[in-house]
Amino acid sequence: QVQLVESGGGSVQAGGSLRLSCAVSGDTDSSYCMGWFRQALGKEREGVAAIDIDGTTDYADSVKGRFTISKDNGKNTLYLQMNGLLPEDSGMYYCAADHSLCYYSDPVRGGDMDYWGKGTLVTISS
Repeated sequence: QVQLVESGGGSVQAGGSLRLSCAVSGDTDSSYCMGWFRQALGKEREGVAAIDIDGTTDYADSVKGRFTISKDNGKNTLYLQMNGLLPEDSGMYYCAADHSLCYYSDPVRGGDMDYWGKGTLVTISS
């Protein structure tokens, strides 16, 4: 079991940057596929970025070149650096973890994950 707590959300203007963090606690000795998801009001949840146990990363086409996912295993923290933010990036951002390799759970393409945080809100104004 792991617990995930997101932070770093906020309101910024288009073109700005935010860095989201996800603190991982509980069974941190196990390895997980980690991912970021988002859900805009009235829309389905979508996978944004993922990082596998070996550090391999994957991104949704809509954020490639603008977002960077990373993790600090020593701090048990997952990050999402978001640059060049657009109004359509607004939504609730969720951190998630899965016992499987990302190759199998495929979070960026909507795969389900074993553990979820409660989310942090990102609002981008034009």
